[in-house]
Amino acid sequence: MSRQLHLNAFVMGVGHHEAAWRHPRTDERRLLDPRHYIEVARIAERGLLDSVFFADVLAVGPNVARNSQQVFEPITLLSAIATATERIGLIATASTSYNHPYSLARAFASLEHISGGRAGWNVVTSATRDEGRNFGVDDTVAHADRYVRAEEFVDVVTALWESWEPDALRLDADAATFAEPGKVHTLDHRGAHFAVRGPLNSPRSPQGRPVLVQAGSSEAGKELAARIAEVVFTAQRSVADGVAFYDDLKARARRYGRGRDDIAILPGVVPYLADTEAQARELEREFTDLISPDYALGQLSGFFGFDLTGIDLDDRLPPLPAETDIEGHKSRSSLVRALALSEDLTVRQLIGRLGGGRGHRTFAGTPEQLADDLIGWVDAGAADGFNIMPPYLPGGLTDFVDRVVPILQDRGRFRTEYSATTLAGHYGLVRGTADSGSAGDRAPVGERESVLVE
Repeated sequence: MSRQLHLNAFVMGVGHHEAAWRHPRTDERRLLDPRHYIEVARIAERGLLDSVFFADVLAVGPNVARNSQQVFEPITLLSAIATATERIGLIATASTSYNHPYSLARAFASLEHISGGRAGWNVVTSATRDEGRNFGVDDTVAHADRYVRAEEFVDVVTALWESWEPDALRLDADAATFAEPGKVHTLDHRGAHFAVRGPLNSPRSPQGRPVLVQAGSSEAGKELAARIAEVVFTAQRSVADGVAFYDDLKARARRYGRGRDDIAILPGVVPYLADTEAQARELEREFTDLISPDYALGQLSGFFGFDLTGIDLDDRLPPLPAETDIEGHKSRSSLVRALALSEDLTVRQLIGRLGGGRGHRTFAGTPEQLADDLIGWVDAGAADGFNIMPPYLPGGLTDFVDRVVPILQDRGRFRTEYSATTLAGHYGLVRGTADSGSAGDRAPVGERESVLVE
């Protein structure tokens, strides 16, 4: 039986390309218009995609004169989108570095109830110095320390979501019983970073709890993903690299008692689509020509924690810190370094290659070529689906939904209707309080010893 693809739409402003807001195919004024994001989510839902995803950082970005990365807090924005959509999953990034487990658990639980069980949490640690300084931290927290905090943070949040048993809420007016006290539990958690009594002041959601997503590809990131993630976003540039990452992560998951199908791995792809390959490549060049080098060098400096802003664009990268010496974007710095070295790129060429997806794979071709490519990755064991990153919005997503999705459907590789109502259902995750889509009789994902006590 042909494997079905999972598809997520990664939404960023008016497009993933850093110069998208300058291109005539976009309207830069829509960056601050929530109706723009609602329209994009509805396009994704029309295409029957599993989910939409909004990333987040807690600082303005490397060069506000040229661009800013995110302007809306994603849980708030997704709450608005939830009321304007019915089925599409809603995934938001939220940092474990500068939040508290209780308030974050409550925010996601609210999104769960507003959306009817369609929420997902992309678990990240905050890697940049500018983010830390917004929270009174003067320097980048060590990578290992960030992940130790993240491990405890996720466990506490998950336990808070589970502090109400599925049938704890009674709402029995005749018996004057709102909830069964014996089915609402405290945590009494005291750990290295947090002390949280609980319970959460929100009952179980329609899908039990939000889906857990993870996107770090460092050693610590992969280990966290193997233990807790149900969906993984990753940047892999070749089928061979994708297979290696896929096999590594699935093997790590087995050590936590999880099956290969308990995690969906979705590499990112930035698609430039046109009637011919030549036209698609010309479209990509149009965006590349609009790149502001000073903005791109600021982003590149952030990857390595090393100031590259004065470098000659026609030089190669200078000697840079090794991944082991980088406390910020470890895995992304290695990906960018490998790209520059393997293709002997000048800095100008490198920032052109990174402009569309910050290291994610770009694809320029026809809808048929992209469909062939996506199916090829899945059949090679390099992916379970894809994180679609349109270079411009809404048109780039419209092209994918209207021109690529029908090809995947005709080939029997993508759904022709939604069979589930929750995000867990779309990804085939079995939950005691949620529909399971086409999950069959797979075991529940990510079971761990309960930390709840009465």
